[in-house]
This record gives sequence, C-alpha cells and structure tokens, in this order.
Amino acid sequence: MSSRLQRSDWFWADLTGQVDWYRDAAGSEVAERFVEAVEATLKSLARAPGLGRRRFSGWPELEGIRSFRVQRPFHRLLIFYRCESGTVYAERLIHGARDLPHRLRESPYDEL
Repeated sequence: MSSRLQRSDWFWADLTGQVDWYRDAAGSEVAERFVEAVEATLKSLARAPGLGRRRFSGWPELEGIRSFRVQRPFHRLLIFYRCESGTVYAERLIHGARDLPHRLRESPYDEL
C-alpha cells in the first residue's frame, strides 16, 4: 500500500523554477521529461518512504528530513521529504551541489 503524497508550496516553487530552467536551457520536451522523472520518483517514495537517507540530524528545524535523488538523467536534483502518519510530505527539490542545510531553510521565493 502506498503512502499518501503531499507537496509543499516550497516544493512547487522549486519544481516550477527547475521546469522553467530546463525549458529555457534545453526545450519543452526535456522540461516535460523532468516533470515525469520527478513524479515517478515521488511515486517510488510513496510506495517505499524509507528509500531516502536521513539528513542533517544536527539541525532541529530539519529533524526527520530525508533525501532521494530524482531519476536519471536528472539525478543531480534531490527531493527532500518527511514521512508522518502514512503521508510523504515533499518539502523541497534542490540541486545536490548547493549548500543544502542553508537552502532547505531558505525560501525558494528569494530567488524569483
């Protein structure tokens, strides 16, 4: 049985920003494939929430957060999520080369 899946406003903002970037850099087809890869990854996490690794145990505000890579060829992007009461909460979608603890606490709207 799959867990329920919810996406935060920040996750949607991150996703929208990445889709815009892929559309501008590589075209609509690549942007669509990216969305499909993100959705497939989220479905995998809903089926098996323990797939991702626990992150940032030293940051109280990030307690319980996990990360999992988006499917290839978009695997440099990480989905950050929490699991509670049979629900997977997708919190952020961030490139793995970023300062992750800082970016997780920073609003995606700051970049707009």
